[in-house]
Amino acid sequence: MKSDLGNYRKSYEKEQLLEKNVGYNPFDLFKKWFEEVETNFDVGEVNAMTLSTIGLDGFPKSRVVLLKEFSAEGFTFYTNYESEKGRGIMINSNVCLSFFWETAQRQVIIKGRADKIEESQSDAYFQSRPRGSQLGALVSHQSKVIESRKLLEDRLHNLENEYEDKVIERPDFWGGIIVKPVEIEFWQGRPNRLHDRLRYKLDSEYNWKRERLSP
Repeated sequence: MKSDLGNYRKSYEKEQLLEKNVGYNPFDLFKKWFEEVETNFDVGEVNAMTLSTIGLDGFPKSRVVLLKEFSAEGFTFYTNYESEKGRGIMINSNVCLSFFWETAQRQVIIKGRADKIEESQSDAYFQSRPRGSQLGALVSHQSKVIESRKLLEDRLHNLENEYEDKVIERPDFWGGIIVKPVEIEFWQGRPNRLHDRLRYKLDSEYNWKRERLSP
């Protein structure tokens, strides 16, 4: 079966990304874009991002995760450390994050190195989660093969009874990952496929160098 998608086209004409309007700190620009998209565009979950890692089998793999914090230090999400992505990151910490805000016609692509955050930070975030999400972290042996959906539901039911009226502590296998960027690219759609692309890259002295890329 073949599907011809050659006529799928859209013209990008909403915004522009010019050097005169931005500075040399990529975190300032990311914060500005994030807040603009959150306020002015209907994108559903503005913090949804694609995380790409190198899997244990040597193949790259991408999946959508949710950004939970960002600062000048990096970009933080939470996961099961024993999942496929968690184990992959522990072997090869080089990862890529990608945001695509379709209605704003914007992308942000972040190359960086991933590592676990402090346990106290993971503890605090875990306690802020809804109780059902806390139990879900205990229920799921993420990325492992299971026999049926019923197995998960039975585990959840048992844990609901076990932890009734009890505080649910964060399990050691679950917590935060921070991606510390070495390169951040901002992409703004423009007419005639002549898109604006500004890349910020750390130099050898850990200063950000800004440069324009051909679309």
